[in-house]
Amino acid sequence: MIKSIFGAVLTILFLTLNFSFSLTDGDMIDNEILSTDDRIYELRTYVTHPGKLDDLHKRFSNHTLQLFARHGMVNVGYWIPVDQENTLIYILSHKSRESAEASWDSFINDPEWRQVYEESHADGPIVKEIESVFMKGAPYSQIR
Repeated sequence: MIKSIFGAVLTILFLTLNFSFSLTDGDMIDNEILSTDDRIYELRTYVTHPGKLDDLHKRFSNHTLQLFARHGMVNVGYWIPVDQENTLIYILSHKSRESAEASWDSFINDPEWRQVYEESHADGPIVKEIESVFMKGAPYSQIR
């Protein structure tokens, strides 16, 4: 099931990136930023506990996207599968694999993130499962 979601997300990503688009924090991304040979992409799939997807959406829209950007991660896109409940899929872009590791480390240790995380768990845990896949663009892809 994750593989079929992965394929659908990649198709949407490729179609979306034919155009420049606006991120929620107002920054613009264009193909030039996303088509450098060294860039690495991270496909992340979150499965929430039943009834917790709205809590995850609130945390992402109110806090997480801005914190990702602050720590050097580029928010590429976010999707909700139409045939799988309690799931959020998103793609981040990093300058390199090492940059991704450094960004995640600084994000996890950010005092603001720690506070947001704790507050969002007031009614119990939100995320049940996380899957992460690091990817590079194929030589023939517009995204490299």
